[in-house]
Amino acid sequence: MSSITSLQVFANEHFFVDLPYMKKVVSGIRPTGKLHLGNYFGAVKNFIRMQDEFESYFFIADYHSLTTHPTPADLHESVKRVFAEYIALGLDPEKCTLYLQSDLPQTAELYMFFNMNAYLGELQRLTSFKDKIRSQPDNVNAGLLTYPTLMAADILLHKGELVPVGKDQEQHLEMTRTFGNRFNRLYNVEYFPEPQAFNYNEELVKVPGLTGGGKMSKSAGEYDNIYMSDTDEVIRKKIMKAVTVTVDGPTEIGSDIPAPIQNLLELMHLVCTPDVVNHYRSAYYDGSIRFGDMKKQLAEDMCVFMKPFSDRIAEAMSNDTLISKAARQGAEKAAASADTVIKEVREIIGFKKFY
Repeated sequence: MSSITSLQVFANEHFFVDLPYMKKVVSGIRPTGKLHLGNYFGAVKNFIRMQDEFESYFFIADYHSLTTHPTPADLHESVKRVFAEYIALGLDPEKCTLYLQSDLPQTAELYMFFNMNAYLGELQRLTSFKDKIRSQPDNVNAGLLTYPTLMAADILLHKGELVPVGKDQEQHLEMTRTFGNRFNRLYNVEYFPEPQAFNYNEELVKVPGLTGGGKMSKSAGEYDNIYMSDTDEVIRKKIMKAVTVTVDGPTEIGSDIPAPIQNLLELMHLVCTPDVVNHYRSAYYDGSIRFGDMKKQLAEDMCVFMKPFSDRIAEAMSNDTLISKAARQGAEKAAASADTVIKEVREIIGFKKFY
């Protein structure tokens, strides 16, 4: 799928010129803590590529985080950190629009408009809402129920066409299309596009955690994650504590590699050379593997890979001028897009000034 089509724009009285049209990508991340290796390979690495190929809007979803009632100090620090880490990892404010969700009051206004045409039954049926009811029964707030309408506002505020989401967000993206199409039908317009899930037709990278379970996850705890800001000392300590198994090799010929060992091999695939990965895979099957040596090798290669990132993050976190300038620039660029959409939406609905 090509991201660029031809858009003819009138240049002067005598001729037209062809300007490139870049499709709009929109994606956000909740500021729930430091970015980890899974965030980088699962999202940020692709964002860096997207900012060169699309009109890209990446935002820190601080409104969304209010469903879990963070303290003001924690919210402020988390937002600042994630914003700084995005820049340090390679998002360029000159190439993309990087902004804070709360810097756009237009988001809240479009959220309200969509809520007026969202129905209780359809919101209650969403899998994510049912999961939240089970996981936090003492905090089932309206923000959780209307999460899909806020996500729709985030995307459609820029008339986003492509949204890089994982499987767990596809139902929400379908609801975004529902709310956009419902608006179009209600007001008999062809205004909002139908945003589509997007990746580069490549298998999505799932980075395993260090505790032997599923993918790397902040909710699994400190020692499940390798954070992009971790120092060499911290990385070594975490990897040496990683879960392995008690048997040095397969118990049956042809048996699958146990999940904890496969997790370590998958992490090696990300940061080690292929010959290193093949060596330890073969050593497991022939029974000569020493898990201590395997983890030491992974730890050293991980430190080499991570050092440039952690250094840049430390530098960005200490440079308030850099972060403030980038945040202001992003807010101005995002507002320019949002102002146009909100103005047109208000007119479509009928909010036209008569004074």
